[in-house]
Amino acid sequence: MVIQQESLFQKYITIFLVVSSYWVVSIFTVFVNKALLSGIKLDAPMFIACYQTLVTAFICLVKQLLNKQWPTKVSFPETNVWNAHTIKTVLPVSFVFTMMIATNNLCLQHVSLAFYYVGRSLTTMFNVILTYLILKEKTSLRCLVCCSFIIFGFYLGVDQEKLAGSLSVSGTIFGVLASLSLSLFSILTKKVLPKLNSDVWVLSYYNNIYATILFLPLIILNGELKTIYNFGGIWDINFWFSMTVGGVCGFSVGFLTSLQIKYTSALTHNISGTAKACAQTVLATYWYHEIKSFLWWTSNIIVLVSSATYARIKQLDMEARQVLPSYQKV
Repeated sequence: MVIQQESLFQKYITIFLVVSSYWVVSIFTVFVNKALLSGIKLDAPMFIACYQTLVTAFICLVKQLLNKQWPTKVSFPETNVWNAHTIKTVLPVSFVFTMMIATNNLCLQHVSLAFYYVGRSLTTMFNVILTYLILKEKTSLRCLVCCSFIIFGFYLGVDQEKLAGSLSVSGTIFGVLASLSLSLFSILTKKVLPKLNSDVWVLSYYNNIYATILFLPLIILNGELKTIYNFGGIWDINFWFSMTVGGVCGFSVGFLTSLQIKYTSALTHNISGTAKACAQTVLATYWYHEIKSFLWWTSNIIVLVSSATYARIKQLDMEARQVLPSYQKV
């Protein structure tokens, strides 16, 4: 009995450490990326994103090399990045992955950190639409009601930003596109993962390598080569240290997300992410000394509560579908 209590206590400690680590690293990553995108005199969001995907790909490569050296201590599956079949299978996901990171960075660059969550809040709505169009899966009426509240919260938040004179139209548009690409990425990932033995790390490795390559033409098309060349701090070790920290944080968020789902559940991860977004918004308003109206905070609460309710309803719907029908007496 004592052993069981100790085991349960250890489990709760592990869950607490994983969830709290996810919160700290995720919030810190957003603040670091905001500083890189808006706090330095380098208007090159595609270059910053490219470097961060390169860092993540490099970490995965190092882990793979360590696995070959010490297979019993470090685990990483076999991969074949340049195989034609692999490229054909994963490249569509990588295109969307690249679009997701690019639009997310552009959104974060143009909007305030306090408004960032609301600006990216339409992911759930797009997920419902794309799930129906691509996977032919219908959503319950209760989930649709939650989506309508999320849309209302988003509209109210945009309206309050406009009234406050801090609305960035381009940032909001990029936020909507980031929400769309995130939903599309999630659905395509669901379709592709079974072809990769459902290994998330393999897909992450492929995505970050392909995305690094895909970002190169985006850097050129966005006119960032001249910007990078003229940037005075390009040889500053502090700049590259900050860039590397951002890349490591991006990798860490993905790793901790997987751990959080592993030790809790997908629903707990969604609720944890929603609560983390609330804490992040409050922290951002305090950090940047922003004073927001009552309706502005109301819009955030509507989005947060509606998103959490949607996650809970989806879980109940999934559990209901998995329950076996009971036999009736004849």
